[in-house]
Amino acid sequence: HITALKRGFNFNAKHMSMKKLVLSISIFLIAFQMGQAQSNAEEIDFLQSIIGGEKKAVVADFIQVEGASKDAFWGLYDAYEVERKALGKTRIGLLEKYANDFEGISDAETDNIVMEGQKLNKSYEKLINSYYKKIKKASGSKAAAQFYHLENYFHSLTRTTILENITVIGELD
Repeated sequence: HITALKRGFNFNAKHMSMKKLVLSISIFLIAFQMGQAQSNAEEIDFLQSIIGGEKKAVVADFIQVEGASKDAFWGLYDAYEVERKALGKTRIGLLEKYANDFEGISDAETDNIVMEGQKLNKSYEKLINSYYKKIKKASGSKAAAQFYHLENYFHSLTRTTILENITVIGELD
């Protein structure tokens, strides 16, 4: 019974950490959408560092690696985060462009935003697949699969939050 309680406690602690991270991401994205986070590179860096710190704590709760594998994992994870954050800044720029222009957006501008979004999605997929392979080699399949699962969860959550909080092209016409 004690083992089951410990497992339950760990799950609940992990679940609460995940909820806190979800709330942080949601607040950031909603604030951005409402114009509170007009793209100032310093503000974006600051918000990314806060969310990144919380995210790293959640990852540490879920992905358990030991010894040299642990050091290798965290080195790769930190490198991944640098690249992921760069893609995030590009996505924020695209969202800003959309937010500033959506009321009178032309067909060409609409197409450009969609094409840029597709490129970003492909870049993200390429990035996560690349790091899955690197982590698998350095820290094992289990850690790599956990990484892949969590990162896809975070990415899906972010995309869903954005989609729930932006005006759809043509909605105000």
